[in-house]
Amino acid sequence: MKFDSFKKSIPKIKNLDLPGREAQLKMAPALRREELEAIASKSLNPKRAAVMCLFYPNEHNETFFILILRKTYKGVHSNQVGFPGGKVEDKDIDLQHTALRETEEEIGISTDNIQVYKQCSNIYIPPSNFTVLPFIGVLNETPIFTPQESEVEAILEVALSDFLSDENVITKTLETSYAQQIKVPAFLLNDQVVWGATAMMLSEIKQLLKEIL
Repeated sequence: MKFDSFKKSIPKIKNLDLPGREAQLKMAPALRREELEAIASKSLNPKRAAVMCLFYPNEHNETFFILILRKTYKGVHSNQVGFPGGKVEDKDIDLQHTALRETEEEIGISTDNIQVYKQCSNIYIPPSNFTVLPFIGVLNETPIFTPQESEVEAILEVALSDFLSDENVITKTLETSYAQQIKVPAFLLNDQVVWGATAMMLSEIKQLLKEIL
């Protein structure tokens, strides 16, 4: 999709109601569904984080957005694909500030250049005991990315047309840090299997975008 058309349509997203958990659960592994039904996250005092789904034009004026492949480390989200973002710090004004700050730190895009259009539904992640709030933002020029070496293994530039295509919704059998040989719904984007919380957040974003594009 040409970015000029996307830019004309994206302001409409502000007035849409959030599809929320119903949309998220379309891409939830069965095990995650069971966990979310069994756990009252408020009672667990979860840590808070925020992430950014950032859209922009590439050099051909096609609409893309950013995902990142995280570094391998000792943790439940090692070497997984996700949005730029991270946990709340004391200096953050609010969760939108967290998402913008972390985006600048992780991929080198100035917070001054990002226009935020929508706060999406938060999601609870049982393995790490985090609640994550996603935001939809837009950058009006083709970016030059500077990945944070300590956090980011690779930057994935995903075409909006690929994301919106239902052909890229798959089922994959995976081994995870907390379960083995589980079948999960996922997006296949840039040859990467995107599943779990990121896929659940993307599911809501996809539903919102399909209402306006």
